[in-house]
Amino acid sequence: SPRAPPQPPPDPALLEMLRRFDLSWEYGPCTGITRLQRWERAQALGLSPPDPIRDALLEHRDNPDVTYRWVRYGW
Repeated sequence: SPRAPPQPPPDPALLEMLRRFDLSWEYGPCTGITRLQRWERAQALGLSPPDPIRDALLEHRDNPDVTYRWVRYGW
């Protein structure tokens, strides 16, 4: 079966913007959900998450480096 071509790595500035979103506790916990699910929950709760985050998540929805929250081991 044909395999999808590998995706180029996301832009470092995009990943940094997403990391800042991950670390912004005002949008609620991020464990066990995708970034887009977290963004949508924050929006539903009236927390006004940044639109550029949603736009980036939708644009890169097939890239797991973008879809899922950043995890840093060793903390």
